Amino acid sequence: MTSPLHHIRLELAREPGAPDGDPHSGYDLVAPLDASGQLDAEAARALDKPCRVRRFDQDETVAVGELRPAGRQGWILDFPGDANDETGFRFGEERFNLGEYVSVQAPDGAMHTFRVTQLRAL
Repeated sequence: MTSPLHHIRLELAREPGAPDGDPHSGYDLVAPLDASGQLDAEAARALDKPCRVRRFDQDETVAVGELRPAGRQGWILDFPGDANDETGFRFGEERFNLGEYVSVQAPDGAMHTFRVTQLRAL
């Protein structure tokens, strides 16, 4: 059985420079999740169209790209331009349930933590 697609919203969690987090900066993902809330790489590879990712800052769209499984547990946030890709840190092991925290590594190597604030099946 194929895992259903979900809209997953990630908002910047508390970090230096954003002591209260920032609900206006983050990512919107469209990807298949299994029953436990983990990204389903097999289901993503079987889709007719790639999974999507939108990066936003101050509620404005900064970039739109693809969310792709890569390697054993990795996922790439593939944005236009060779130097713009980001990495979902251990995305293959994380659970994308409301309130959970996940990390994204920026192209410059900086790691940022995000909280799952919205989750709905499509």
